[in-house]
Amino acid sequence: MSEKKILITGGAGFIGSHVVRRFVTQYPGYRIFNLDALTYAGNLANLHDIEHLPNYQFIKGDITDAEFINNLFNEYGFDAVIHLAAESHVDRSITNPLEFIMTNIVGTVTLLNAAKKLWTEKSGKRFYHISTDEVYGSLGNTGFFTETTPYDPRSPYSASKASSDHLVMAYFHTYHLPVVLSNCSNNYGSHHFPEKLIPLAINNIKNNKPVPVYGKGENVRDWLYVEDHARAIDLIFHKGKDGEKYNVGGNNEWKNIDLIHLLCKIMDKKLNRPDGTSAKLITFVTDRPGHDMRYAIDSSKLQRELGWKPSLQFEEGLEKTVDWYLANEEWLTQVTSGAYKNYYRQQYETR
Repeated sequence: MSEKKILITGGAGFIGSHVVRRFVTQYPGYRIFNLDALTYAGNLANLHDIEHLPNYQFIKGDITDAEFINNLFNEYGFDAVIHLAAESHVDRSITNPLEFIMTNIVGTVTLLNAAKKLWTEKSGKRFYHISTDEVYGSLGNTGFFTETTPYDPRSPYSASKASSDHLVMAYFHTYHLPVVLSNCSNNYGSHHFPEKLIPLAINNIKNNKPVPVYGKGENVRDWLYVEDHARAIDLIFHKGKDGEKYNVGGNNEWKNIDLIHLLCKIMDKKLNRPDGTSAKLITFVTDRPGHDMRYAIDSSKLQRELGWKPSLQFEEGLEKTVDWYLANEEWLTQVTSGAYKNYYRQQYETR
């Protein structure tokens, strides 16, 4: 894969920015093209430290625009696609499902069609689709999602991702497009848009605002440090087999309420507050519709076949995450206010 031209979609987002950074810095012989529409969660400030590097290029655009995407593929002749661009917040999908259908389904098909048209010679090509464990639905108190677990999405978001997964595999079987797919559990770490549970709680605790927890906080999620996910994506991209899918998980289940209590303890320590101060901010709110009770990923296939495993215990990773947010208050302020948009919008919309 040396000297390959790789398109990474959604590279200004949370997971995407970590993937872009890893590929740009680990593989200086690759040319990395970061395509992002810079919607609410896309933030080029996430990549300020690498934007000057010679093997990195940002492109602003919409993956649902077929003419734009086709022209892009023809102009640059991409050898591979790592597709992360997606609408990803469940609550937003309940409010506006059509937006998720357009980006997650139509956008994925638009990219697949462009790759199919360009890659008449498929040797050395790869279309890597990154997805979520939410496509599998909800687990009971026991068991794990495996690569053969039937899909059972419960929200417009997970349904749109399930559809995109099926379409990617359909292009493999129908057109022999060289694809690989992965489904990952909840990520946490630096540069996470602060509407999601962990960064929202950190920001609210820091500002003495209520910390909302759905229902009784008994929903269970498997958490994975985002840099461990980026390593997994690196491995799957380079060593995964065409037509295969790989589950990526941290083997790290936490009830939401237990996670928030742990986070409160860490924040009290970091902010030099008396024990129990932050926990007083916990506020239980009405549960969201279709809220899956439990997710848990079996990533043994990825570990067995490609040699990947998580690098951090959750407590260590969560403390590193808190440290990053407390040390980057300017980033958090700019993201929550939208101030960073003005600079980058002016920079790219005048080109």
